[in-house]
Amino acid sequence: MKNHIFKKIILLLLLNSIFSSCTETYPLLSNAYEEAIVVEATITNELKNQEIKISKTSKLEEEGIKRETGATVSVTDNQGNVYIFEEQSGGFYTSRLAFKAEPSITYSLNITTADGKTYESSKENLTTENNIESLVSEVITDEMLGRGVQIKVNSYDPNTTSKYYRYEYEETYKIITPKWRAEKLIVTGPQTLGLVKNSTESRICYTTKNSTDIILTKTSDLKEDRVDFQIRFISDQNYILSHRYSVLVKQYVQNLESYTFRKTMKEISSSESILSPKQPGFINGNIKCTSNRDEKAIGFFEVSSMSSKRIFFNYSDLFPGEKIPPYFTNCQEEEYKFCFGFSIPACQGEALIKGINGGTVTYYSNADNTSYQVVPVECGDCTSFSNNEKPAFWID
Repeated sequence: MKNHIFKKIILLLLLNSIFSSCTETYPLLSNAYEEAIVVEATITNELKNQEIKISKTSKLEEEGIKRETGATVSVTDNQGNVYIFEEQSGGFYTSRLAFKAEPSITYSLNITTADGKTYESSKENLTTENNIESLVSEVITDEMLGRGVQIKVNSYDPNTTSKYYRYEYEETYKIITPKWRAEKLIVTGPQTLGLVKNSTESRICYTTKNSTDIILTKTSDLKEDRVDFQIRFISDQNYILSHRYSVLVKQYVQNLESYTFRKTMKEISSSESILSPKQPGFINGNIKCTSNRDEKAIGFFEVSSMSSKRIFFNYSDLFPGEKIPPYFTNCQEEEYKFCFGFSIPACQGEALIKGINGGTVTYYSNADNTSYQVVPVECGDCTSFSNNEKPAFWID
């Protein structure tokens, strides 16, 4: 969940109040801002240090996220166990000890903020454990998006007790710079350059990105609790497919209340207009302020079973014999005349030295020491925007 979504929620709350009770114009000013705590909390059946994120809503004109620091956070269960969470950076709180949610045990979240406000969630049970059966990648042609790779998740609950699902994915892709060279141009003096051996570690990198959308599906209106759902579509012209691609998909089984909360969040975040016909007003989660009932809390404490699966594929596996997609930036070589002072054509020595020192260009070739061809640094050095360390899970 993103900060701009919560800003929208607060504005929706104001609009809901205004349009349902006022008959005269009401100016939406910053002094009408109402602060609310924002909680993102999901504990799962994974044995790990569970994580909870706490922040605050901010004014519409403010950038960034306001972290809730100095809070006391714990999860309790009906067996008398108390799991203490310790503050980390960025508004995150992680459990001091690793634990996992167990069936037939109820859990609740308790928060006391630095200014003494107390919050408590409803009591929640672990949802049905239901594993991902398979991830499938296949080439399709979408009427709106064109040709590309569809990634689908499949699962099945024969007891039809899962029904509501949320997904996250983490994708990792291999990058090979198209114009890496064995030599590198460096500045050796105010008006001098030199060629040195280039590191091979700047040629191949791996980028990992997490999904940001709220991805939901349900089977409650189907005869079977069977999921066959597209979670990702990648155009065949997207450079992330060029060599080798991997995606880790996580499936969270939700209850109806959690699914409904997330669905409402998704509708707000995807709404093109804050004044769309589908105005939900303030979103009720399952977290309440127990010290002041007028205090607002946005968020949902979720206890979900989680299943994950990873797949790999090469571009050539799905598009045999086809040219790889274009690189994400133009890698056209640019020639610089390496001289200083007045000249026709103009000298470009200062500009070239500035580009090398600033890390915006990298060496490609030179006919002699009077001119050099360079390319944008991203075309010859992937460490300028990615990471050259191969992930531990990576399989070539």
